[in-house]
Amino acid sequence: MNAEGLESFRDFVDSRSSALLKTAVLLCGGDRHAGEDLLQNALVRAAGRWQKIDEPEAYVRQVLYRQQVSRWRLKWPRREVSVAEPPEPAATGGTPGDTAAATELRLVMRQALSRLTARQRTVLVLRYFEDLPEAEVARLLGCSVGTVRSTAHRSLARLRSLAPELAALGPADAERSASRDYSPVEVRP
Repeated sequence: MNAEGLESFRDFVDSRSSALLKTAVLLCGGDRHAGEDLLQNALVRAAGRWQKIDEPEAYVRQVLYRQQVSRWRLKWPRREVSVAEPPEPAATGGTPGDTAAATELRLVMRQALSRLTARQRTVLVLRYFEDLPEAEVARLLGCSVGTVRSTAHRSLARLRSLAPELAALGPADAERSASRDYSPVEVRP
């Protein structure tokens, strides 16, 4: 990579890595360390092809998605994730400035997402956090639109059963509880 390419790569990493890290952490079920590893691997791949990439962010996101899909397609999981007891149910009627309620809601969301399968989590992140249409999610994951729809439906049902307090949130509550670490997945009753 020449000096100009190296400088543009550094600028890209400086400006977009925090947004990409949020997506990577969500894809990994809230495990920040695994998300950092996932993003680092995607950036290493991008650096090797930097001069040939037309849309760097789209390329890195595609690598993130595909690497995560490869992880959940492995016959044997590489490691087991230990999960503590679920937190107490979040208070859904907190005041707008109530950071404790927002923090508790993020913890409930993180816990619920971590208990989904990697495939379910990936579909929810792509569909609701990244706000991609079903056809695009299907293209990225290499499956049919019907598979995306049924996986999203089952994933949301599982999320509701794991954290029923999330289903009680209205749109205004969901916006209030959004944080810089996590945006809530839309859960419709």
